[in-house]
Amino acid sequence: MGPLELLFGGSAAKILDFLSTFQDLDYSKQDIAQNSGVSFRHTLREIERLEKLGFIARTRNVGHSHMYRYNKDYKAAKSLEKFASDLTFEEDKKIIANKQQQQQQQPNDSITIVTS
Repeated sequence: MGPLELLFGGSAAKILDFLSTFQDLDYSKQDIAQNSGVSFRHTLREIERLEKLGFIARTRNVGHSHMYRYNKDYKAAKSLEKFASDLTFEEDKKIIANKQQQQQQQPNDSITIVTS
């Protein structure tokens, strides 16, 4: 689960998490649906909306397929990416702190040897 999906849930968040993570490549609508875990029907709706908002951009056509990528040239997309990165960092800190706390609470498994 990506940071945007974790916070906002929904199809658009899943798509943005996928495209922002793998932003150096472009993807077909089918690829986006499969890799983000969103149904094809919802992917079609969200791609149209995210493209209108400027968060994703159509890059080229391959055969009859339009290809899309995360629009890292759009200022709001850059801000969203930074926000997602900061959110991930904060969540990672919480996970590490919880694991450290669990380790401290576990009884010591060392063996004590008693000699007489």
